[in-house]
Amino acid sequence: MTTSPSPTPDATGIYDRLQSYQWNYDHPPDVVEVPLEPMSGQWTFCGRPVGSPLGMPAGPLLNGRWILYYAGLGFDVLTYKTVRSSQRPCYDLPNLQPVETGPLQGHETEVPGSDSMDGSWAVSFGMPSQEPGAWRRDIEWTREQLPSGKLLSVSVVATIQPGWTIDDTAEDYAQCARWAAESGADCVETNFSCPNVSTADGQLYQVPDQAAVVAQRVRDAVGKTPYVIKIGHMPESDRARELLKAVAPHIDGIAMTNSVATTVRMPGGEMLFDGGRRGICGKATREASLEQTRLFSDLVREERLGVSLIGVGGASTAADVADYLEAGAESVHIATAAMVDPLTAQKIRRDWGGAE
Repeated sequence: MTTSPSPTPDATGIYDRLQSYQWNYDHPPDVVEVPLEPMSGQWTFCGRPVGSPLGMPAGPLLNGRWILYYAGLGFDVLTYKTVRSSQRPCYDLPNLQPVETGPLQGHETEVPGSDSMDGSWAVSFGMPSQEPGAWRRDIEWTREQLPSGKLLSVSVVATIQPGWTIDDTAEDYAQCARWAAESGADCVETNFSCPNVSTADGQLYQVPDQAAVVAQRVRDAVGKTPYVIKIGHMPESDRARELLKAVAPHIDGIAMTNSVATTVRMPGGEMLFDGGRRGICGKATREASLEQTRLFSDLVREERLGVSLIGVGGASTAADVADYLEAGAESVHIATAAMVDPLTAQKIRRDWGGAE
């Protein structure tokens, strides 16, 4: 390592939402080491042993140094931010817009924006990516730096071109997944849900037959490497069952929920993002995500499917983690809370005995 670990995180460890994505990419925090309590229990991720059920989804982990930072703060499964087969710039600011809202269920038409963060924000990045040579080198370096007990997952997505068929899309997903596995990823995740893009890759989870085509191609590309798909809000039992049955033969796990989408209106009346829908992340999604985890857990059991579930959405405390595990999740991934308070995992570990 070129930097010695610092004893505690400082303000530089918080993603600066007022700066550009590239600025945050170029200014990762220093690696830290904080005292961490073990979490009692036997924990796995897609069947692989890990030190805790605590992980981070792709959003905050822009590159290897961001991953090493949060690894030192108590997260055991780190998901590299979604990468592509070609370079893609980030959307313009704002990329993280705080909102004021209670629990969301998916039928909301808009939520009010806010000047201060109170647990939830609209996310608008557009799945940016470095060019493949850069992210492949960085993933290889990151895996070499991570302790063996930490798992590195890499999120990938297709970069759809005009006139592409589902076979073209599947091949692009598969190429990225193959590169990720070759670079040392312990797990590969295909992002089948992004409410902030208009192309088919952002809603692939809603088209089970096409999702199955992509999942099969990716499975062929990564072999025995654990493989997870990330999906969006899907509260309907029939649709969830159809998706599960289509993709289960090809995958090891499902991560959910990738936000609940709606539009954002600022106090002065301005509609942000040109009136387009954006995914809301944070505590406003906790109840919807928990309910979806319960739904999928019941279906996995009923259909006797060997699919692990990763709970994502609004968790910030030991009690929240316990709720997700009780709902049927094998692992719980935390983004928003950890971006606001880097010591979130340390606090969850400290409080774990009282939450079990």
